[in-house]
Parts: sequence; C-alpha cells; structure tokens
Amino acid sequence: MQQQISVITLSIADLTRSLKFYGDGFGWTPVFQNDEIAFYQMNGLMLGIWQGRGLSDDMQRPPNGTGGFALAHNVTDRSDVAPLMDRLVAAGGTILRAADAPMHGGFRGYVADPDGHAWEIAWNPAWTIDADGHVTFGL
Repeated sequence: MQQQISVITLSIADLTRSLKFYGDGFGWTPVFQNDEIAFYQMNGLMLGIWQGRGLSDDMQRPPNGTGGFALAHNVTDRSDVAPLMDRLVAAGGTILRAADAPMHGGFRGYVADPDGHAWEIAWNPAWTIDADGHVTFGL
C-alpha cells in the first residue's frame, strides 16, 4: 500500500468567505470550483473545501464536531511565520496561538480559518522545503 494522502476535504460554512481566506491569506488559487466546493492543487495532494452539509451528507454521517487536528503549512524561514499569520488574519482568520518558539525547536503559531479549522504556520530548521514545496522530514 502506498503511503500517501490524496485529498483533504474541510467542511465550511461559507464558500466566498473561505475562498477569501485561502486566496488572500495563503495566495492560493482553486483549480476547480462551483457553487459549493473548491479544490486546490497542492504539492502531491488536493485540498477541498465544501460548503454546508455537503461533506457530511456525502459521508452519510451527521456533522461531527469532535476530534482535534491541525493542518500545517511550513515556511522556509523563521521570519516568514508571523507575516503569513498576519495575512491570514487579514483574510478572515483568527489567531489561536501567537507565533513563538516551542521547547522542541523551530518557530510556530496557529491560525483558525473562518470555519475554525486550525492551521499551524511553522518553521522547522531541521526540515527542508524544495522549490516545489515538498517538505522532507529531518532530525
């Protein structure tokens, strides 16, 4: 079995608001969108945002508000963390944790998108990011 993730889909309340967050905040452009869903081509996977109950209806499961998780966006330099967090807040996000240096090293902070999905914005000096945005785990 191949070790990979193909698509991460987030349930959202308002497509227009989320498009602003991901477009103005991260600078991302959807590769597909309609009235209720948008997909972003990432480096090796797709990120989907799906408005309303579409995702839970598709899974035939009631909306589930449990289960903590964070998506992460790594940057190539420590000095990139806070400005990106500021851009995300200006695009409709909310600071969950201001950028700081954790005990294990690096520099990170957390921003919630307009629907409460947590994004860790992080710099890790031991991880490399190539020109295509691929992150390589390192110690």
